[in-house]
Amino acid sequence: MTEDSQRNFRSVYYEKVGFRGVEEKKSLEILLKDDCLDIEKLCTFSQRFPLPSMYRALVWKVLLGILPPHHESHAQVMMYRKEQYSDVLHALEVIRFISDATPQVEVCLYMHRLESGKLPRSPSFPLEPEDEVFLAIAKAMEEMVEDSIDCYWLTRCFVNQLNNKYRDFLPQLPKAFEQYLNLEDSRLLSHLKTSSAVSKLPYDLWFKRCFAGCLPESSLQRVWDKVISGSCKILVFVAVEILLTFKIKVMALNGAEKITKFLENIPQDSSDAIVSKAIDLWHKHCGTPVHSA
Repeated sequence: MTEDSQRNFRSVYYEKVGFRGVEEKKSLEILLKDDCLDIEKLCTFSQRFPLPSMYRALVWKVLLGILPPHHESHAQVMMYRKEQYSDVLHALEVIRFISDATPQVEVCLYMHRLESGKLPRSPSFPLEPEDEVFLAIAKAMEEMVEDSIDCYWLTRCFVNQLNNKYRDFLPQLPKAFEQYLNLEDSRLLSHLKTSSAVSKLPYDLWFKRCFAGCLPESSLQRVWDKVISGSCKILVFVAVEILLTFKIKVMALNGAEKITKFLENIPQDSSDAIVSKAIDLWHKHCGTPVHSA
């Protein structure tokens, strides 16, 4: 038996006995042992497989540029990140913009605004739409990582990735959603059009907030693995799969308002299956893209 066929046999065996991902975890551990982490290989791994939860924060930090590829620099760089966090936090306390009662996600938002040179004159100023996006992502991130400093840096750099790297791609996602839903279920798309719902679907929730506040964090982090490692197009297939999963319910609803309201508050119990099927759909239509939207 060749090495490849032995590996394939072991993978099938592991999957059958409930140890799916054992070999993938070993592969990631080998990648993480390198003195200089290979960003390209980490992206490829993250596109192909879900990240093991024990390594997710580390991989995200490296891919988002919070930590450098060189292992030996991690402790020192993280120390600088902590010092910067403390300095900005202290500045907000000195000007009495925050207090001990300020929710942590709002603290993250004001820190981000201060560092961006966009801090409003008062916390009572109404939030901008981009602030609502930041808060939604921060709330989800807070559930994914225990450390408040990690939460701040991951949220800030993820939002920056969405605003910079994906800036030109995100506005195209509603059209792509329509295109792929038509390929998967044209009758369902026709119903949405007849109900005048296509233009009123919760695209901001899906594509700007990356499903934060829509999917539970345990499912959401598997979607964010793909976005952070190079593909915002996965968001389209999650949206398509939500429609396919709840097809009977959506087809029974008439009127854009009812359809949108339902899609904004979908039942949470099938989220894992939705994400798994969405990833399969993504691979089916796009292969395994790396460094592409």
